[in-house]
Amino acid sequence: MPKLFKKILCPIQFDDNSIAALDQACELAHESDATLYVMNVVFLPLATLEPRPVVSEEPSRLALEKLASARFHGKVRYELLVRTGKPAEVINQTAEELNVDLIVMATHGRTGVSHLFLGSVAEHVVRTAKPPVLTIRPVNNLG
Repeated sequence: MPKLFKKILCPIQFDDNSIAALDQACELAHESDATLYVMNVVFLPLATLEPRPVVSEEPSRLALEKLASARFHGKVRYELLVRTGKPAEVINQTAEELNVDLIVMATHGRTGVSHLFLGSVAEHVVRTAKPPVLTIRPVNNLG
């Protein structure tokens, strides 16, 4: 029986919602014998006082390594990615570069004014990504 997914991208932010999405992505990768790409996007603000702001990816890389060693236990093949930029754009660009079959990501459940001003990375990715996107609702809304 052919496997449904070969490559799964899971962008995370290290919060509870992202970890729930990561757990789901890990399970799907395990069931499909897929490679799981776990990515953190270091947000690069559009407006800064510095002409070339210094942004380090190293803290994110170390946090991803720690998370992977604690959660995967040899259960899946995975690669850790850290990118810098606008999250939705970077997620879509990476999905295309890697030719992933599925994106699994958390939503944060913002509504009203906070949604209006902060927008939704997941919503943008769902609207613009080429591969299917599985969104995982906020942990506190699951039950």
